[in-house]
Amino acid sequence: MKALLVLEDGTVIKGKGFGAPGVRAGEVVFTTGMVGYTESLTDPSYAGQILVFTYPLIGNYGVAPYAMVDDFGLPLHFESIGIKVEGVVVHEVCAKPSHWASRKSLDEWLQEEGVPGIWGIDTRELVKKLREEGVMPGVLAVFEEEEPDPGQLLELARRVNYSEARLAERVSVKDLTVYRTARSRGLIAVLDCGVKLSIVRALLRRGFDVALIPYGTPAERVVDLEPLGVVVSNGPGNPELYTEVIEATEGLIECGMPILGICLGHQLVSLTLGARTYKLLYGHRGVNKPAVDVRTGRCYVTSQNHGYAVDLRTLKQAGLELWFINADDQTVEGVIDERRGLLCVQFHPEASPGPNDTAWVFDYFIKIIEKREKRL
Repeated sequence: MKALLVLEDGTVIKGKGFGAPGVRAGEVVFTTGMVGYTESLTDPSYAGQILVFTYPLIGNYGVAPYAMVDDFGLPLHFESIGIKVEGVVVHEVCAKPSHWASRKSLDEWLQEEGVPGIWGIDTRELVKKLREEGVMPGVLAVFEEEEPDPGQLLELARRVNYSEARLAERVSVKDLTVYRTARSRGLIAVLDCGVKLSIVRALLRRGFDVALIPYGTPAERVVDLEPLGVVVSNGPGNPELYTEVIEATEGLIECGMPILGICLGHQLVSLTLGARTYKLLYGHRGVNKPAVDVRTGRCYVTSQNHGYAVDLRTLKQAGLELWFINADDQTVEGVIDERRGLLCVQFHPEASPGPNDTAWVFDYFIKIIEKREKRL
């Protein structure tokens, strides 16, 4: 098969097609991770985006089955069931993977799930463009015979408006979903804006039942579940669009509920308290992003996937203390208000993919919960 990637600025990139034939539109972004493609492609935070892998060879360890699960019944190698990206861009795709857990190739997986991919292109040149000009809308077309009109694809690309798409509603659970442990220490509620299953797994491993709350659920219904704490999850899109989650978060803060915000959740908690967010030029996506704890000076290597950030200048008006800062560009990587039991991080402490350097953030959150329980 053949493929075309057409960007909003008129750039047309020709390559070879893999995965499923078809035309898909989305915001073209890139990730610097060397491994973890099955986790990345199923991360709900990538909904609405065409993902470019900077590492030159992708697919070499194949794709494991969804049925390979952990003790909680969660798939071991995926962050949700089903690929969430609109399309995949790689320099070279491995045709014959080698791994004991592999059941299919990346090409076969994309075919099964109807997702197009392009390979055989200079991804370095593409990433240079995205770094210098910023991420931009694009259209990926994979075809066998007649080549689509690039002009029509360009028109389609220019109709994409990622910043106005309410993607969190699309990837949230539709009904209340509860995961239980054998010896529960209580319940933690997750406001699901596109939660990664590794966040659920991290809470279950610490002995807590987990309730995934559908998008738009009001605070009163969350409180009725009597959770010990609330996690506001990661997810795709512009945080300013999700007013329903902001309203629910406001009600939970007023109730004195301990809250952990992760990625999009960090932005939503900050917006709730009066801080502001803005879109980054090309975002932070990868597994090697340095975040510095400003209270200790210690630097952690973190996993990240976000295109928006909290404005440092607005933290004071929100009553939030800066907790982490990005060592590369000094953007906000975390805020804290221990008095109100609020912990928020822009990076992903659950990793998957990436290092587990910051898994202790979950333990810190549990200590906040335990302190509140002792006061009550």
